Amino acid sequence: MVVLFTDTDTDINLEVAEYYGYKLISMPYIVLGEEIKPYEDFKVFNSKEFYDMLRSGTIPSTCAINPEVYKAYFEEEFAKGNDILYVHFSKAMSGTFNAMNIAVEELLEKYPERKFYTIDTKAITILSYSIVRSVGDMYKEGKSVEEILEWANKEVDHFAQYFFADDLKFFRKSGRISNFSGIMGNLIGVKPIIYMDKDGMMTNISKERGRHNALNKLVDYVLELGDEVEKHRVIIGHSDAYELALKLKDMLQEKFNNKLDIEIVVVNPTAGSHCGPDAVGVSFHCKHR
Repeated sequence: MVVLFTDTDTDINLEVAEYYGYKLISMPYIVLGEEIKPYEDFKVFNSKEFYDMLRSGTIPSTCAINPEVYKAYFEEEFAKGNDILYVHFSKAMSGTFNAMNIAVEELLEKYPERKFYTIDTKAITILSYSIVRSVGDMYKEGKSVEEILEWANKEVDHFAQYFFADDLKFFRKSGRISNFSGIMGNLIGVKPIIYMDKDGMMTNISKERGRHNALNKLVDYVLELGDEVEKHRVIIGHSDAYELALKLKDMLQEKFNNKLDIEIVVVNPTAGSHCGPDAVGVSFHCKHR
């Protein structure tokens, strides 16, 4: 039997994980010296409370998982005789996968008959979420791991993610965006447009003045790069900016004659520690990233 794993940086919550049968790896964040593990230390993410805390001036940090933690997640399934397929956020974005590799290498020495498969979504939050759900759909349909891996090899680079950050101080602290120097300092009202590139890194691609212009730019990217958008999920993510997300949904539906399957999700707190509150983005099936 193959057991599915994913991590909380993919925006999956307990309800969606249970629907597909995913085991969740909690990616922690730190607030005032306290390490918090999503969906282990709490069952429901209080996004309003979390993002209001960021608005008040608190800037959380994040940390990698050590090999022993990964071993605790995976060994239980190997000991049961199960193989693992782990659909995870971008390997290029975190050193945590070095620790994972150490853990898996040790476990496979102990359980040499077991198999450990991975799908690197080369993304985080809503783009990862879209791929995780697509893999989950195939899993529930009874597709083999080989079929799922073949699909991922072809399709991962055909899912795009574009979003804007509302307050530059969070990304400035995190240092996780390439070409960040292209953003004009701390100009009032400037919203950097960021996307996930083919290497799985966040890259600043442009900037817009004001939220309205930023939303229009996101719609433009869907229209320009979209490929059979109506046949795939469109995921809109937000960090406690539901009204803006709803507005983006309406704008997209208008352009596509209400034919889109759109789901709105909240950005998880670990990723939200980097983007900050009031960010909005969209993930869609594309010609290329």
